[in-house]
Amino acid sequence: MGTLTEIQPQLSKMAAVCTRLVSLDVFRGMTIAGMILVNDAGDWAHVYWPLEHAEWNGWTPTDLVFPFFLFIVGVSMVMSFDSRRARGASRSELLVHALKRSAIIFALGIFLNGYPHYDLHTIRIPGVLQRIAVVYLIASVVVLFAGRVARMVTAAALLIGYFLLMRLVPVPGYGAGVLSPDGNLAAYLDRVVMYNHLYVTHRYDPEGILSTLPAIVTCLIGVFVGEWMCGKQPRQIVRGLLTGAAVGLSLGQLWNLWFPINKNLWTSSYVLFTGGFAMAILALCYWLVDVRGWRRWAQPFVWFGMNPLAIYFLAGWVGKASVVHTVGGVRLKTAVYNNVFAHMFASPYMNSVAYAICYVLLFWLVAWVLYRQKIFIRV
Repeated sequence: MGTLTEIQPQLSKMAAVCTRLVSLDVFRGMTIAGMILVNDAGDWAHVYWPLEHAEWNGWTPTDLVFPFFLFIVGVSMVMSFDSRRARGASRSELLVHALKRSAIIFALGIFLNGYPHYDLHTIRIPGVLQRIAVVYLIASVVVLFAGRVARMVTAAALLIGYFLLMRLVPVPGYGAGVLSPDGNLAAYLDRVVMYNHLYVTHRYDPEGILSTLPAIVTCLIGVFVGEWMCGKQPRQIVRGLLTGAAVGLSLGQLWNLWFPINKNLWTSSYVLFTGGFAMAILALCYWLVDVRGWRRWAQPFVWFGMNPLAIYFLAGWVGKASVVHTVGGVRLKTAVYNNVFAHMFASPYMNSVAYAICYVLLFWLVAWVLYRQKIFIRV
């Protein structure tokens, strides 16, 4: 671990060429660990509130992890495209790469949704991986074919346009400006287009069609941050990220007065608020890992961060398999939980979170093996 004076020339050179940041891998790994943790409670009847989504408006720590990942996708996109361009890749080649990657991620999401029975009449079409795929593709097109000013105009238009649509366009049977689970425009559009294929059957989907538009901006905020970081000195980066965080958090809270922070609707206020929060966490990781050089504590997150989508997919598939396959007529997850975790502590909430933590640790082990074997699965 070197002093700031010793490592600053190296950091300056690194920032100038927009190479991979260890802190970004750490942030990505922390986010993947969080996504697995909140998706895999041992007993869904006993979950501590920070590990649950907000019931509707408002937010919990759980509501931060998905936008954090899309923000990281945007930051990484800048560095990835810059690296590929340096190796001679053309804009059309980058677009083809984005198309292929998006198609694979979308297909993996459909696989998870349907496993093990693929009923085409009821299979859920949207999902976390599907949203990542669509957002990544559209953000890639914006980055490849629009200048910086055009990107900013696009981001502003999407946030303001989504707000106006949700507030002004009437929904049959409800009217205009209704933001309830059933009465909002996004839910209505999802019912019209994908009636039998939604997360909440015949009602709405948190990764639906219209709410994907502001999710694109979450990724573009990451793009703006990634581009701004290139060529900056470490102290400039930390100060700038913290300033951006304060602006995003403040604007998100202000817009919350008219357009509530809501993960299910991915409201414009939610985009700004979570974007600001993501900048604050990235600033902290960058200062600790890339500036101060304190990396030992973060190494387990690097393991996750080097194979993020592969680990997330595997964790999702194992989790799904554990509740659809049985052992002696009992679901595999139920058998493991009842025999190992259900009576571990006096509190059922502690037992539930103990299962979730052990589940994360299981895939930490998988990530460590992949890292040690230098296996990096580029989904």
